[in-house]
Amino acid sequence: MGKIAFLFAGQGAQYAGMGKALYESSAAAKRVFDTAETQRVGTLRQCFAGTKEELLQTANTQPCVFCVDLAAARALEEAGVRAEGAAGFSLGEVAALTFAGAFASDAVGFSLVTERGRLMQKANEEHPGAMVAVLKLSNEQVEQICADFPHLYPVNYNCPGQLVVAGLREETVPFCKAVSAAGGRAKPLAVGGGFHSPLMHEAALPFEALLQKAETMLPKIPVYANATAKPYAGAVPELLARQMENPVRWQQSIEQMAADGFDTFIEVGPGKTLSGLVKRIAPQAKILRVETDEDVQTVADMLNS
Repeated sequence: MGKIAFLFAGQGAQYAGMGKALYESSAAAKRVFDTAETQRVGTLRQCFAGTKEELLQTANTQPCVFCVDLAAARALEEAGVRAEGAAGFSLGEVAALTFAGAFASDAVGFSLVTERGRLMQKANEEHPGAMVAVLKLSNEQVEQICADFPHLYPVNYNCPGQLVVAGLREETVPFCKAVSAAGGRAKPLAVGGGFHSPLMHEAALPFEALLQKAETMLPKIPVYANATAKPYAGAVPELLARQMENPVRWQQSIEQMAADGFDTFIEVGPGKTLSGLVKRIAPQAKILRVETDEDVQTVADMLNS
């Protein structure tokens, strides 16, 4: 068997009740949630019983999904499964770096993602944005359609036949019509802003300043960056801040990881979005998911046998 990678879920995968089973069954997962609750009172309630509307607010989504991502990874590690590499989708990259030891503690990672969510929500309030997944068209076709809209940008290169566009909300309606006219399908996403586009520039600047003040280190295992599709090899602050206003190169990241010998990918955190993308990108890979205590045991039994 080749190498094992943990993949940390991103925004859009959130739902009420996420992480509760992990909290109740794993000491390692409970520590992650308790650390978060100490720093940001109400995080547990939002994860376990928050409303859909509440969890859609970026300032809530990011710290909550981070907790579930990291808790699942810590529970899996506690069960004896070791990751040899990692990647995270958007906010999931902060969880991946935290897991891999790029910050002094889990508490530092949580404080960073909390501020990231706050800054990105503020940027969206000032420049209301949205995101649309485009299916059934090539990347080149989507890029060409985007060129006709001054404030829409290709941002998430998810997998073959799926590219997400972000930008000003007011331009997404005519954009969706243009996609349909070209033979594609446009699907608005349940996120709270035009992320990974120039609309986030005003959030990226203070976030980088915050990262520069934090104690950061190179991760102990390779963490593949959204912005470059390659492992972090230099300063963490610049690359992690750059990610906020630049495309997520997810397809390229998974392709690079496969080329580097990773053949088992375990999605940690809520939902199954990343598993579906990996199946499209690297169909030969083994794809597993962990978001409950039962998942932890199933995956541990499978990989430790």
